[in-house]
Amino acid sequence: MAYTSSNSWFYRIPPVTRNLILINLVIWLAEYLFPSLGERIVDIFGLHYISGIFSGGFNPAQIFTYMFVHDRHTIWHVAFNMFTLWMFGRVLENVWGARRYLFYYLVCGVGAALVQELVWALTLHHDFVDAICHMRVGLTPEYVEAELARNPEMYAGLLDQFKSTMVTVGASGAVFGLLLAFGFIFPDMPLYLMFIPVPIKAKYMVVGYGVIEFFLGVSGRMSTVAHFAHLGGMLFGLALLLYWRRRGSGPNRVNPFR
Repeated sequence: MAYTSSNSWFYRIPPVTRNLILINLVIWLAEYLFPSLGERIVDIFGLHYISGIFSGGFNPAQIFTYMFVHDRHTIWHVAFNMFTLWMFGRVLENVWGARRYLFYYLVCGVGAALVQELVWALTLHHDFVDAICHMRVGLTPEYVEAELARNPEMYAGLLDQFKSTMVTVGASGAVFGLLLAFGFIFPDMPLYLMFIPVPIKAKYMVVGYGVIEFFLGVSGRMSTVAHFAHLGGMLFGLALLLYWRRRGSGPNRVNPFR
């Protein structure tokens, strides 16, 4: 299939993958070059905690838009996601076709957002107590718990401020879904990790990534990374792949919507 008359390697990338990369890079560049605009982009399009519809910064559209926004303070966040999108996305788009591929990508991204919202809801109280203990040296979690029980109104404003800091951005959830799909379709494909000269089968790499993300999420290490959102992207991706398989629409079927 000829995507363009140009011989450039970039234009040989399938169109959906190419456009996803372009959109993410253009938005990140705008954030980086214009910091005040970047703050507005994160505030409007980043995924906020759902403390109420259209309140506290949350907007339902953010479950889609957050995956096109990245941290403007570092290039590595967007660079890693776009490299992984290029590496696995172009293969999957060629196998599935544009419609199925884009549908799968968005489902994984939305699934990651929903899982992140659930994790925030389940851990909100614990994380809020922990944040107060870090802000006021010498306080213990037990003391803060007792104060919250006696006078919750006193902490209401502080809780609202804490909720406003709960924002997630990035395509990682959707990208982890692509990694899962690649391992699902090409389980024995040998892959190489940087600095490790030994090939690893795709299925083992996918399992390894999943275990690492779960461990980091539970342990709280690298707490600025939404590890459970990554797992959410993989989980929703797996559910969709199994559904397609059950319907008999294998990975080589061009139109899965029949």
